[in-house]
Amino acid sequence: MVVVSLQPVGFYKEVFTVRKAVMIWILAWLVGMASISLADADRWAKKKDMPTERAYFSTSAVNGKIYVIGGWRPDVYLSTLEEYDPVIDQWRRRADMPTARSSLSTSVVNGKIYAIGGWDGFRYLSTMEEYNPVSDKWTEKADMLIAGSSVATSVVDGKIYAIGGCPISFVVAEYDPAADRWTQKASMLNPRDSLSSCVVNGKIYAIGGRLGNGSAVPNVEEYDPATDTWTRKADMPAARHGFSASVVNDRPYIIGGCLGRYFSTVEEYDPANDTWTKKADMPTARAFLSTSVANGRIYAFGGAIPPREPGPFLTEILSAVEEYTPEGFAVSPQGKLATMWGKVKCR
Repeated sequence: MVVVSLQPVGFYKEVFTVRKAVMIWILAWLVGMASISLADADRWAKKKDMPTERAYFSTSAVNGKIYVIGGWRPDVYLSTLEEYDPVIDQWRRRADMPTARSSLSTSVVNGKIYAIGGWDGFRYLSTMEEYNPVSDKWTEKADMLIAGSSVATSVVDGKIYAIGGCPISFVVAEYDPAADRWTQKASMLNPRDSLSSCVVNGKIYAIGGRLGNGSAVPNVEEYDPATDTWTRKADMPAARHGFSASVVNDRPYIIGGCLGRYFSTVEEYDPANDTWTKKADMPTARAFLSTSVANGRIYAFGGAIPPREPGPFLTEILSAVEEYTPEGFAVSPQGKLATMWGKVKCR
């Protein structure tokens, strides 16, 4: 028995032509998006200012949103928490942190933000408070082993590592959120505060900072939590403190800071080769800022600059927000789709 199709040959040609046209359009769109993103690589863009200007604060990212916490502006220590959505470039106010403070550090474990240490205008703090972005609530947790401000914190395997701080300290302590307990670990090689730390492939990099005499250092030390040991690595090109560090694609980016002057400098560190590379300067030279990563881009918030007009304060506090797109990462205009490679591992 012979079955004869009643569909004309032209029908199949038409379907094939439409499918081919759709595939060509999709391919062209992807190439276009990649081209747009690559053109933006190693570049900075201005974003919407923070509602509250501040310096000496901390930021952390959870589920694509960035949370700006605490800090200082002249004569005021802040408990203010503001949430930034990079996709729509908008801000909203969230529940205040229970303890107003500056020079704190924050880290994220299991979607919760831990605010650690700081200065309240009278004393160094050992305070630890946990914020849940889903419920918009704060919970008090176990105090740090030693009170301090300008501590660097990073997370490896669900544990938070607090490193250095002021008063100048070698101390390294591990916090286990599941047990709500701190444990002292091997001391850092060089004591310092106002440093920053980042995680790449399970190792923590403690970078730069300030000594007790006020001078900055370029020191980089690698900590291996698995063996509880420290190793000296290549110094960063410019000694400084009061900068911020974030990681994209296993590369820490060191941004801003100060040492006699305020830096706009951005330097990229390659842990695999222990080398440094200069990148595009941040538009606004500043120190005591904070940075976080969302959708493969780094966002630099607030900070301090020299006063532009005579006044009682030695610094002017900023609300500026600037977005940096590293090389090797392409993101759609909506900020939702990574069209190239990349990993984010730093607060």
